[in-house]
Amino acid sequence: MDTEKKPRRTYSREYKIEAVRLTTEGGVSVAKAARDLEVNENTLHNWRRQFRRWGAGPTAGKEVLTVVEESRRLRKELAQVREERDFLKKAAVWLAREAH
Repeated sequence: MDTEKKPRRTYSREYKIEAVRLTTEGGVSVAKAARDLEVNENTLHNWRRQFRRWGAGPTAGKEVLTVVEESRRLRKELAQVREERDFLKKAAVWLAREAH
């Protein structure tokens, strides 16, 4: 039995929108569209759920990217603040030693 995992595929926002439109406006069932597009049926259901929530306009799916980008920015900022805090702690110890 082959236990090697397949690499994770990524899909563009436009591809997802067209796949969802195929199932909503094209009259194709989710199961058939998933087979035709070689996408897991659950994945296609998830895309449909996302686009019901956000719509399929020009900003559809952008909210997720914005949250991810904000998370990265905050992690970077937190690392910088921690570095500054640690430096100030060391400086306070050094100044206390010098004062005595």
